[in-house]
Amino acid sequence: MTEADRIVSAYRRPRNVSQWDAGNPGNQAILAERRALARRLLPPLHGKRILEVGSGHGSELAWMVELGASRANLVGVDLLPERVEAARAAHPDIDFRVANGENLDFPAASFDLVMAFTLFTSILDPKMAAGVAAEMRRVLKPGGGVLWYDFRYDNPFNRHVRGVPEAEVRRLFPGFTGELRSLTLIPQVARRLGPLTAAAYPRLAAAPPLRSHLLGLLTKPDAV
Repeated sequence: MTEADRIVSAYRRPRNVSQWDAGNPGNQAILAERRALARRLLPPLHGKRILEVGSGHGSELAWMVELGASRANLVGVDLLPERVEAARAAHPDIDFRVANGENLDFPAASFDLVMAFTLFTSILDPKMAAGVAAEMRRVLKPGGGVLWYDFRYDNPFNRHVRGVPEAEVRRLFPGFTGELRSLTLIPQVARRLGPLTAAAYPRLAAAPPLRSHLLGLLTKPDAV
């Protein structure tokens, strides 16, 4: 079984979808915090071509429209055909494709922004992770950015994911500049706050050890 096959198999297994319930106040706080920081980090997106690798059901890529991007300039790729089908159904005017991030069917330097949201934590094989990162670097224009959001800690309850600390992110994107910021109260904690979320989430998330993810905009050098 290849690493790509393993990932597909892992994500096709029955999952507890309730933990991603959009109505959960903790999930709402996580999303609001992440999007507020991403909004501050991103440059104007009008006229920019944007690719998301591991686009899932497409909601994060579609959010770029709210920030000024044109739907015609958005492309999402994912390993799982059923996720691509769901993304196309939800966002029919965005280009979603089934593809392996190790082999992106796009010319070099064809995107201004490449998104990787909880992508690399799902890749356990270092060789595949390096290959996906290399393809992302290849299709990104000089001066373009990688919008990164992913776990920095291992999840002891899920053997199919792993944490990606900042040092590894830097190795995947050598020469790229930009700060990676820790955020996101540990989801297993955030989802249990219930009616206390508004008051408790910001206080708990202020403690660095309780922030489980990294988010940043990493800029590709003008000359590579």
